[in-house]
Parts: sequence; C-alpha cells; structure tokens
Amino acid sequence: MSRQSNLFQIGITGSYGGLNLGDEAILQCIISQIRSSIKAHITVFSKDPADTLKRHKVEKALAVRKLTREEASKEVERLDLLIFGGGGILYDADARTYLREPILAIEKKIPFMVYAISAGPLYDSSIQGTIKECLECADVITVRDHHSKRILQDIGIRKAIEVTADPALLLEKQSVNKETLKLDGIHPGKRLVGISVREPGVAAPDINETIYHDMLANTADYIIDRFNANVVFIPMERKVLDLQHSHAVISLMLRPQQATVLQKDYTAGQLLTIFSHFSFAVGMRLHFLIFAALNQIPLVGLPYSPKVNSFLEELHLEMPPIHLVNAGRLISHIDHAWDNKSSVAQRINRFLPALKKRAQYNNSIVVELLKSKSET
Repeated sequence: MSRQSNLFQIGITGSYGGLNLGDEAILQCIISQIRSSIKAHITVFSKDPADTLKRHKVEKALAVRKLTREEASKEVERLDLLIFGGGGILYDADARTYLREPILAIEKKIPFMVYAISAGPLYDSSIQGTIKECLECADVITVRDHHSKRILQDIGIRKAIEVTADPALLLEKQSVNKETLKLDGIHPGKRLVGISVREPGVAAPDINETIYHDMLANTADYIIDRFNANVVFIPMERKVLDLQHSHAVISLMLRPQQATVLQKDYTAGQLLTIFSHFSFAVGMRLHFLIFAALNQIPLVGLPYSPKVNSFLEELHLEMPPIHLVNAGRLISHIDHAWDNKSSVAQRINRFLPALKKRAQYNNSIVVELLKSKSET
C-alpha cells in the first residue's frame, strides 16, 4: 500500500457534484464515516469539483467528466482504495460512464469496493456484460436493496453480494437560519406537508409526467382542504428539472396560493432539518422519503423505481408502483396514513434502526479492506 504519513489514499466515484441532494447526502455520510474511523486523504471524482470542495471539505476533487482516460488512470493508480458508489449508478444509459474509474482500478491492480449501489434498469446485454466483467473483479460488492442484488445476479455475477443500506440514512441535521426559512414559505405555527416530484429521464424512463402531474395536483388540493395545510414542494435535484416539474404541478392546482416551492440552495443536512417542520410527506424521490423517515414523519411514497419500493418495504409501508396509482387511490392511501399517523411513525421507529446499522456496515467493510490490504 502506498501510504504517506499514515494516511490512506481513498478515492470516491459516483454521481457527485450534480447537486442532487440525495447523492450529496450519500457522499457526506460516506466521508463522515471514513473520517470517524481512519486517517485518510479523500479524493472525489466529481461533476462539479468546486461545489464538492466547498460542500464536503475533502482534500481533492477532480472534474471526472473532463479528465482524459490517462489523467484518470494516474489519479486512480495512487489510491489505496477506490469506492464505487453509492447510489443508483448502474443503469443502461450511463453505466459505462460511471464504470470508467473501477475499470482503471482493475487495470492498475488497485482495490475497489462497490459501495451500497442500486442497479437497473438494465436491459442492454452488452452493458450487462461490461458490468459483470467489472464487478466480478471488485474486492467487495454491497448494494442498498434486495432488488439490486437480484438484478446483478441475473446478469451473471457470481461474486458474493451483500445487502446493506443507503449511507444517507446516517445523515445528521445542520442548522438553518429561521429568517431564510420564512422567505422559503416555512412558517412556524402553520401545518405543512412536503411533496416531492422527479423528472422523467434515463434513470426513470417509464414515468408519464402528464399523468403524475395531474395526480399530484389533485392530491395537493385535497391535502390543503382535508388537513388545513400548506404544501411545500421539495426539489431534490435543482440542476435538472425538479423545479420546473414542481411548478408544473402547482400550475394545475385549484389552490396554488397555498403551495410553495423550496427555492434556496440548502445542504443535505439543512434540508433534513427543514423536514422537521412537516407534519406529513408525499413523494417520489428516494431520499425525500429517507429524510422524512429520519424525522419520523408519516409518509406515503410513489414508487417510480424498485429502489423506492424496496425502501418502503423495509419500513413495512408498502405502496403500489406509480403506474398502478391514480389520484383516488393515492388519496385513499394518504387518508389511511394520516388517520393512523402514530402507527406509521411507530413502524418507522421500529424498522429504521436496523437499516441504519446496515448502512454503517458499509464503512466497517472499508476499514477492514484497508487494514487487510495494508498488512499484505
């Protein structure tokens, strides 16, 4: 192992620097767990190095999409361990892009760990082959849900795959200025319900935005009337289309004056704090639901993807996939969850600790890997 001053050289590559607050929460927790366990010089392969350096205070951040293969290879070669993950980064459209650094690690004989990822959709046989060839060479593979384990096994991976949990489950709250919250529609004393949308795209190709916009608009109006509440739309991925889709839903509402969209640029920890102001949550994005659960807020999810469904199943809060839900059915689930808020909160409190423990296990594997490699 090429260590200096007792520091491990660790690289982390995934979907970072894109200002998806779910991914940034994952990265924040991976870094925090590493810092609490070992001395390390951390390099992040990022889409936006300046944001990553500012947000996460790591020693180095590289513009991963601008690096040539030779430049990336030199950076990987100096590492003691490459962490590939976490998050949903193995799907048809972008898998090869994300796999470049792990493939370089294989070529340079650098240990690498697949860290709490999700997989799918994976229909392209050539991409399946690339993933299989790469991941079979990993030192350890962990995934954050059973569905991803089945997908990876179905494409032919025979190496052991451990089901852990999403690192973002270990996120800690950060303070938020009260005046900033007021400017963003978070007023004390008013009942608030958080809502999350997500854009259709390569990672979610089956979403019909026309249908789900109308469904969420009807649902938001119902929540306002039924619960005497205001609704707050949470754009988890500001750089893409979450803001636009939130406003598109509001434009279809009968009571848009009682809806707002969170506008400020918050950290993941600050957003986790904002969730503590909500009485209820209805959402599509996985980390929106994770943030709600971490605040023990009763929630109803709209599973557009198996990773969302898997998380709800872990909390015993099953919900049909979004294509099998209309406004009436969604409202029925919301009514039931609202009328049984204490029961929903109890389920979250009962099953969340085990998920957090599994999330922590990812870092235990990192530490053991480094120790074992340093002894050889």
